[in-house]
Amino acid sequence: QVQLVESGGGLVQAGGSLRLSCAASGLSGTIEAMGWSRQAPGQQRELVASITSGGYTNYADSAKGRFTISGDNAKNTVYLVMNSLKPEDTAVYYCYADVERLVGEFYTDDEYWGQGTQVTVSS
Repeated sequence: QVQLVESGGGLVQAGGSLRLSCAASGLSGTIEAMGWSRQAPGQQRELVASITSGGYTNYADSAKGRFTISGDNAKNTVYLVMNSLKPEDTAVYYCYADVERLVGEFYTDDEYWGQGTQVTVSS
């Protein structure tokens, strides 16, 4: 059974920092990419940052310069360091993994999501 377990969320004052972690287990394929999305109350889920197995990263404009994503392929783990946090960063942060599997003669891509971790930034 595939599991993505997030940790590191919490309450922090504006200007503070948090480090989120996400460990994937039970996978039967190869992780192509992992990343973080977030969803604030009443808002749509938005991509925050992603990283491929080759180390290429992508950030939302709101995260550039403040957040850093990194990964440990050996541990199937992804991290998100968030600095200079703002109240508008308050949201539930979800980890995801894009996994490629060989099914018969073809490759298929599956996406898995964690349960989410709450990040609250007070002003």
